[in-house]
Amino acid sequence: MSTKRDYYEVLGIDKKSSAKDIKSAYRKMALKYHPDKNKADDAEKKFKEINEAYQILSDGEKKKTYDQFGHAAFDPASGMGGNPFSGGSKQGPFTWNYSTSGGAGGQNPFGNVDFNDPFDIFESFFGGGGQRGGFRQRQRYSLTIDFMDAVNGVEKEVKIDSKKYKIKVPAGANDGTRIRFDNFDVSIDVKTHKRFKRDGYDVFVDQEISFSMAVLGGKIEVETLDGQLKLKIRPGTQSHTLVRLRGEGVKHLRGRGKGDLYVRLIIEVPQKLSKEQRKLIEKLG
Repeated sequence: MSTKRDYYEVLGIDKKSSAKDIKSAYRKMALKYHPDKNKADDAEKKFKEINEAYQILSDGEKKKTYDQFGHAAFDPASGMGGNPFSGGSKQGPFTWNYSTSGGAGGQNPFGNVDFNDPFDIFESFFGGGGQRGGFRQRQRYSLTIDFMDAVNGVEKEVKIDSKKYKIKVPAGANDGTRIRFDNFDVSIDVKTHKRFKRDGYDVFVDQEISFSMAVLGGKIEVETLDGQLKLKIRPGTQSHTLVRLRGEGVKHLRGRGKGDLYVRLIIEVPQKLSKEQRKLIEKLG
C-alpha cells in the first residue's frame, strides 16, 4: 500500500476542482513552502510533494489515470508498468549555484542544491518583469544537451552577452535542471533518446523477444546506459512484462547511488507460419 499522501489533499483541493483551481492551489502552496522562503525543516520535502502532485493533476490524462488507479498507476514496482512509456514525467528540477566572480564559470557548481517549481514562482510572486519590492528578475537562458550527456555529465562552452562561460552540467541532470550564475540562470533542456525513456532517475526501454523465447525461456542481451547486459527470460513470459534491473539507471545528482533500468519485454508474434509451425501452436492452444 502506498505511503504517499493523496495528491488532492497535498494541494488542498478535491476531485471536482477545475484546471484553474489546481493551478491556483499549486501556486499558493508552492509559495508557502518554497525552501528559499520557508526555513522549516520539512519545507523542502513538502515542496517536492507539492511539485509531484501538480505534475500529475495538471495533466488531463495523468489526472484521469490517477483518479482511477491512485499512486499505483505511476509506481513501476506496482506491476502496472504502462505509465513510464507514455512520455515520462519531470521530477522537480535542481538548481546548481555557480559563481562568476574571478572568471567565467571557474567555481565548483556542486553546492547549495535547492528545488524550483516547473514555472516561475518568483516571477508570479514579485511581478512579471522589471523590479518590484526590491527584487529584480534574473535573466534566463536555455542549453540543450543530448540524453547521454545529461546521464553522464558534460562541460559546454557558451557565449552570453559577448562573454564566454564554461558550464559543467552534472551527471544526472534532467529537463529543468537550473545552473545559477551570479546574474543569470541557465536551464537545461534534454533531447529525447531513440530507445531510452527517462522518469526521474529511472530509465525504461522496450526489448523485443521472439515468440519461442517467450514460451521456452532463455537469455538475451539488452542495451543499458553502460552497454550490453545479459538478461534471463523465464519460460512462459507474457508480453509487456516489466523486468527491473537495480542500479542500472541514472546517477543521482547528489551522488546517492543510481536509479533503476526497467526493461519492457515485447513479444514478436510471427506474421507467417508454416503448416508445421501452425500445427505445433494449435497443439499448445
